[in-house]
Amino acid sequence: MVFTIGSMRESRQQRNGVREVPGAGARPAVRTGVRRRTHAGVCTTVGEYAGRCGWAVVPGARVARGGGPCSCGDAGCGLPGAHPLPFADEIPAGAAPAGAAEAWARVPGAAVLLPTGRSFDVIEVAEAPGRRALVRLERMGLRLGPVLLTPAGRAQFFVAPGAAAELPHLLYRMGWDDAELDLRCLGPGGHVTAPPSDLGGLGPVRWLREPLPEAAAQPPEARLLLGTLAFVCHRDRACA
Repeated sequence: MVFTIGSMRESRQQRNGVREVPGAGARPAVRTGVRRRTHAGVCTTVGEYAGRCGWAVVPGARVARGGGPCSCGDAGCGLPGAHPLPFADEIPAGAAPAGAAEAWARVPGAAVLLPTGRSFDVIEVAEAPGRRALVRLERMGLRLGPVLLTPAGRAQFFVAPGAAAELPHLLYRMGWDDAELDLRCLGPGGHVTAPPSDLGGLGPVRWLREPLPEAAAQPPEARLLLGTLAFVCHRDRACA
């Protein structure tokens, strides 16, 4: 399911029962029933993330498709549409799906963010080497966790928490510490945007490898896939 987050202005209108009508300077009316069904679908997804996958979910800011100011209200926001909303409560990991969905219904229009450094860390690479590495890893039969694809062309591999702190040491042990790799790791204090949300107005985030409850609850150790990611990233850079 792909979902594009609407504006906060539209969300306020929905709560107040206001709809714009076509005309000079006005946007076309949005079908309230469609909007409600879409929001209900997001609430259900949040419930699955929290209840079935065991992830905390954080309401995030958003930016309208094509760019614009961040919905947090800060004109100088450094991460428009890609950070938590300071006034909104997160859904805790393990929350019952129904309760999580009900809580999310109170923040219509928020982006779905997953905090890193808790249930998982994320190793991020460019999309092309990420796709090739994923094929290699699956052929090798290695245990893999979920993998996100962002509209900015980045593949995000979910790994066991602690990978961000261990990454320099792991690269050193594998002999990749001196290589110029387009690879980074997100750990404590970071967030990733999850489907069905947009990322910073660039477009929707989607799953390259969808989360399964058993894999989401126990993401793989970073060392099981880091060597393959590093090799593919290095080869791509050498061939560029």
